[in-house]
Amino acid sequence: MAEKWYKQFWPWFLITIPAISMVLGFTIVYLAVTSENSMVSDDYYKEGKAINQSISKKRMAKQLNLVAALTLQENRIYVTFQQALPPDAAALKLDFFHATLQDKDFFVMLTRNAEGVYSGELRNETKGKWRLTLTPFDESWKIRKTVSLPIASDIILEP
Repeated sequence: MAEKWYKQFWPWFLITIPAISMVLGFTIVYLAVTSENSMVSDDYYKEGKAINQSISKKRMAKQLNLVAALTLQENRIYVTFQQALPPDAAALKLDFFHATLQDKDFFVMLTRNAEGVYSGELRNETKGKWRLTLTPFDESWKIRKTVSLPIASDIILEP
């Protein structure tokens, strides 16, 4: 007498493939419906204007000949300018924008000491890919660079 169908391997194998596909499909649909996409913008016109302002700020940094070396040591950040010091900048703002997760974004305030070195305390985890943006408080110029942290050497920020 032949074996019952449910005691054989092949029927279960053939049933398992569509069953797994359905479970994965429902999971993907659930995640797509319930999670928010923070990378999509609703106001494209406003972002276009911001891009034009960003380009002019980069041009200003280039005109001022600003090149900064950023050093990360444990929980401190040090920024030294290699060619020219920024005009009237007693303090700077260093923004950390995460490559994919907006809720991980943060900034560090950097103050200048008597030797012209800017420093600040780093309180957040920096492992991963980041877009760094260095600006003064009046945001008259901007220097930006994308880096993967941690890094052993200095990070050179130039317009």
